[in-house]
Amino acid sequence: MPHICRNCKRTFSTELELELHRDTCSEGQLFCDECGERFAERTATEDGWHYRCPTEDCDGEGMGEDIYRVDNVRIENSV
Repeated sequence: MPHICRNCKRTFSTELELELHRDTCSEGQLFCDECGERFAERTATEDGWHYRCPTEDCDGEGMGEDIYRVDNVRIENSV
């Protein structure tokens, strides 16, 4: 069964290959809840475990704490 990157649609033969690819995928987008900026995942981590917002004046860090994948961000509409 092929494993497909949902960001760039490349296919990989193993889940491990896909996970390693996600760390460097240029199509992957993250969102910082602290400053509101969007950026590529590769700019926010060096080791794939620790994440920090690459915006110069922002202190946002931690996947799931201040930093989220764009597909996991909810947009609230004001009515």
